[in-house]
Amino acid sequence: MSDRPICLELSRRFAWPATRVFDAWLDPQVARRFLFATATGEMVRAEIDPRVGGGFVFVDRRDGEDVEHMGKYLEIDRPRRLVFTFGVPKYGPEMSTVEITIIPDGPDACVLTLRHELSAENAPWRERTEAGWAMILVGLDLALF
Repeated sequence: MSDRPICLELSRRFAWPATRVFDAWLDPQVARRFLFATATGEMVRAEIDPRVGGGFVFVDRRDGEDVEHMGKYLEIDRPRRLVFTFGVPKYGPEMSTVEITIIPDGPDACVLTLRHELSAENAPWRERTEAGWAMILVGLDLALF
């Protein structure tokens, strides 16, 4: 097995302006509806400190069990780029890095690209992680209505 990190990359076009899509990631009232939320879970905590060095904590209650998702903001360049660390302490202490890039696509649309760098030891989680981010991006689109 290689020690090289694995980089997941997903892109999605949104029929919303770049500022609206970007702001959704940093607004706890909007983000709680899509970020780390599951169809069968209940988002019981959504806290965001939207500044470089600030962080976030989302807790989704799944089948009576709380799953905490957390991270720190490394870069905030509204409305183009958001970079943060990400981890789920329940499944291990490791933090990974997620980069969100948003490019306008006309006056009222944009393309969001999400890159998530996983360590080589997390390779078995690649497909599940990619599916989770895809679900989050679908949820983001729905949360903006």
